[in-house]
Amino acid sequence: MATEYSSPLRKYKLVFLGEQSVGKTSLITRFMYDTFDNTYQATIGIDFLSKTLYVDDRTVRLQLWDTAGQERFRSLIPSYIRDSSVAVIVYDITSLDSFKNTTKWIDDVRAERGDDVIIVLVGNKSDLQEKRQVSTDEAEKRAKELNVMFMETSAKAGHNVKVLFKKIAQTLPGMDGPSETTEQSQMQKINLTNAESQASSCSC
Repeated sequence: MATEYSSPLRKYKLVFLGEQSVGKTSLITRFMYDTFDNTYQATIGIDFLSKTLYVDDRTVRLQLWDTAGQERFRSLIPSYIRDSSVAVIVYDITSLDSFKNTTKWIDDVRAERGDDVIIVLVGNKSDLQEKRQVSTDEAEKRAKELNVMFMETSAKAGHNVKVLFKKIAQTLPGMDGPSETTEQSQMQKINLTNAESQASSCSC
């Protein structure tokens, strides 16, 4: 029966959305390289990376699209949502505003994709408990109301980041049942900036 799964590598597009500085890039960096950079650099436009995961006897390629949180890049984002399998909506647990704005991001995703998309609400910076403004209960309640998945993470501490991506991989269309996930990094970083690249130095 295993021959059923010897199909070509399935690709799934994950788009990361949320306000500026909530930690979208940091979550991706922690997952891809298991590192955390304390210096904050705003994402300009859209960045793209990919990683291959082995889930059970299947291999999937996750294509991670990291979007800029700044208002001036908003017009780019709908076209990236349009063919995504997963939308990861990130907020900062120390910022009530970033949490309130997740509803707008989720509405944007539903407007483009209807119900044909997995939406995950992610409360990042869970290592900053003493500065917390959004309770876990409140976020869980919001996620239930909006019918989306929910998890809290800390990109800085590495808390729940691998768990988050494993959970997403198991929820993907065609990925049924519990699974053991191993991973192999196949990384490429393409800066898709076309407008206003601010003469940025190489972010290799």
